[in-house]
Amino acid sequence: MESPVDRQRLQNPELALGSLSGLVIIDEIQLVPELFGILRVLADRPDQPARYLVLGSASPHIIKRISETLAGRIEFVDLSGFNLAEISPEERDRLWLRGGFPRSFLAGSEADSLAWREGFIRTFLERDIPQLGITIPATAMRRFWTMLSHLHGRTWNASDLGRSMGLSDKTVRHYLDILTGTYMVRQLQPWHENLKKRQIKSPKIYLRDTGLLHSLLNIPGMGELWAHPRLGASWEGFCLEQVVAALNTQEVYFWATQGGAELDLLFFSGGRRFGVELKFNEAPKVTKSMQSALTDLSLAHLWVVYPGAVRYAVHEKITMLPLAEIASLPAEILK
Repeated sequence: MESPVDRQRLQNPELALGSLSGLVIIDEIQLVPELFGILRVLADRPDQPARYLVLGSASPHIIKRISETLAGRIEFVDLSGFNLAEISPEERDRLWLRGGFPRSFLAGSEADSLAWREGFIRTFLERDIPQLGITIPATAMRRFWTMLSHLHGRTWNASDLGRSMGLSDKTVRHYLDILTGTYMVRQLQPWHENLKKRQIKSPKIYLRDTGLLHSLLNIPGMGELWAHPRLGASWEGFCLEQVVAALNTQEVYFWATQGGAELDLLFFSGGRRFGVELKFNEAPKVTKSMQSALTDLSLAHLWVVYPGAVRYAVHEKITMLPLAEIASLPAEILK
């Protein structure tokens, strides 16, 4: 819908789209939201000669509008970048460093990849955000996004961030919701168990694409990444997205207590509870925190995802799992 020619062809959208059959692809539909009502009419035709693949930048407002207008007629598919299942094992570190956006991952050099990501960030802030009807200065959002990158993997605290930026809690919360609604940020929600222990109730914040995270942190290559103080947090976020992709679910949580016990990822399947710990360590050990999670959350099993190459059990309910074998997780749950 960015093409003036295509926009002109849709001066009478019901006539133009109604004459098509088979698979009809409409890209950048957020630019012409009035099409949602037309698609409802076309989808209700008795013979249904066409199916519509609708693509575009997401926002909570647009998703809500689509859900209301096309209720019962649509299926949502969240398209992330490349994941481990789509690349060779030797390309893991490239995916971690560059992120999953195709042009960033496939760039001919690290410099070209970084340049593409910088251009993406600029375009996203200066064009895409305003096109969604959001009026926030690009410089303010860039500053917020950069500060958020330093909090990657940490518990959200609106007061601290607002104080640093000279903004109210409500404003920084609004900024966070924008980046979350446009799939740039993941707010990993806390799980609350009925325990006497005091538990964390604020979400943890992750930038969903580590390539963008590294751009905002001024990390151009693997050498700089290895030396960066946020190395472990970067790995944790990278593994988190790979686990979520392998599980094919967004219903995931973390769990933590004020006393220090914590579980990086909690999910449910078949009425049972499972946990995942994400460790940037070639020889991770069973910790008191893991044991607390097993007991307090009644986990059926806990996997510790790490960068090594050997899978092995260290406990009846704890398995060390190489990140390269993360695709086996769904089958493990069924055992």
